[in-house]
Amino acid sequence: MRWRFYFILIVFFLVTGVLIGRLVYLTVLDHPFLLKQGNARSLRVIQTPAYRGMILDRRGDSLAISTPVDSVWINPKDFPDTRDNILPLTKALGISVAQMHDLLKRYSTKEFAYLKRGVTPDVAQKIQVLAIPGVYLQREYRRYYPTGAVASQELGFTNVDDQGQEGLELAYNNWLAGEPGEQRVLKDRYGQVVANIAELSPGKPGRDLNVSLDSRIQYLAYSVLASTVKEYDAESGTIVVLNPKTGEILAMTNYPSFNSNQRVTKKNKSMRNAAETDMFEPGSTMKTFSIASALDSGKYTANSIIHTAPGYFKVEKNIVRDEENNGDITVTQVLQKSSNVGVTQMTLSLPPEHFIDLLRRVGFGDQPQDGFPGESAGKFFYPQQWHPFALATLAFGYGISITPIQLAQAYEIVANDGLHCPLTFLKRDTAVTCSRAMDEKAAKSMLAMLESVVTNDGTGFKARLKDYRVAGKTGTAYVAGQHGYNWRNVNSSFVGIAPVSDPQLVVAVVIRKPHKSHYGADVAAPAFSAVMSGALHFLNVPSDKLTSGQVSV
Repeated sequence: MRWRFYFILIVFFLVTGVLIGRLVYLTVLDHPFLLKQGNARSLRVIQTPAYRGMILDRRGDSLAISTPVDSVWINPKDFPDTRDNILPLTKALGISVAQMHDLLKRYSTKEFAYLKRGVTPDVAQKIQVLAIPGVYLQREYRRYYPTGAVASQELGFTNVDDQGQEGLELAYNNWLAGEPGEQRVLKDRYGQVVANIAELSPGKPGRDLNVSLDSRIQYLAYSVLASTVKEYDAESGTIVVLNPKTGEILAMTNYPSFNSNQRVTKKNKSMRNAAETDMFEPGSTMKTFSIASALDSGKYTANSIIHTAPGYFKVEKNIVRDEENNGDITVTQVLQKSSNVGVTQMTLSLPPEHFIDLLRRVGFGDQPQDGFPGESAGKFFYPQQWHPFALATLAFGYGISITPIQLAQAYEIVANDGLHCPLTFLKRDTAVTCSRAMDEKAAKSMLAMLESVVTNDGTGFKARLKDYRVAGKTGTAYVAGQHGYNWRNVNSSFVGIAPVSDPQLVVAVVIRKPHKSHYGADVAAPAFSAVMSGALHFLNVPSDKLTSGQVSV
């Protein structure tokens, strides 16, 4: 029996010696290898997202701001694909079991796949509580737009990676986007960061963007526009507000709109900034520039007499008509009564190049260059030789397509004594260099004549304001279709300037295909009046003296 005791004792010492030897080898001789392997499983270099700069209106109010959110990702190789893990995970994320199985199948050979981006804090907390191996949280940023649908087409939006996709977010993405940093962290077995070890490279936050928009005027314009489109059962509408002295765009809004806080998966019509992209024939708002060209020629003055009887005028084989027989009227009255016959006669009495050159100088046919991506130049084709009827229709706003921002820009020149100040979406803190686009004398005469339109004798009397002198022009243009003009569809517009004594604002209103009324005087002029009045009061612009030809309303 004694030999058995010694045998067991020897075996015990041999096993103990082997274990001690292995322990010494692992902890002393092979320590660097083990440390490397341990770090490989717990130390990670992660990218820290950069904070995207805010978009602020001219008064410092936030229009776009990035808020921290968590995204959920998975390492399919570490995820235990069991019913007990999949059911609570899909329930917390709001996805189907089928979607989960499809994702695991598609990324079976990968070590990274997003399950859901930008989840709410409540969902993130549920994921943390579940503590499922292979499922992790990652801190990111998501864009939030306090104004919602009010300025969505202008501001645009970012994608899930917080990169600009449309609008000002896209135009100034390089300015707004920061540079991500890198950090070495210690993670637990669930992939959660338990300690920050070292900052390898600091992230660089994006820069704030101060834009020219005034959120007060933007809200007002959107509200007025929405109610006008609904009241007249219109297809859509646009309002633009400019400062003619600086070229700053104070408001630009379209209706219908969309809420940029709600992620969209496909583009639709309401996402377009129609003020910059959608073209229309301007109709009678073009008469301002037909007459300006006539004044600039020196052949006509504001008091020159134009014979418009009997209310129509034959051009080649076509007839140009007025709403009524206005008889002998002055050039001012041609504009005041919006006479097609009058502007046709004046335009055809001058060389075509004179009129065309003025249209080009006020911006028709060229992009506004205001910095908005996708801005349209409109359509302004002119042949080597103009036929009289083509020139006649151009004089009262047909045969040319422009955008609402181009219309506002052209009237900015009239408001600014013939000077064009480049348009911008950025807040200007320094003086801007403006260039001559129209003769100063002609521009001053046009402003005075446009004021006569907003009187009891003019077509724009519904655009009057109680405390300010207003100048402006109505427009009503039939919409062209595949088979010619559809006489049941029109675009109604009004563009105006105030105060006349010292113009501070230009407001352009375009209502597309209204059905309960057609005329710009009835549809667009009241909307102009509401926006212009509110905007002038927001800006504390002092009232100017009313002329005897205007009345308070």
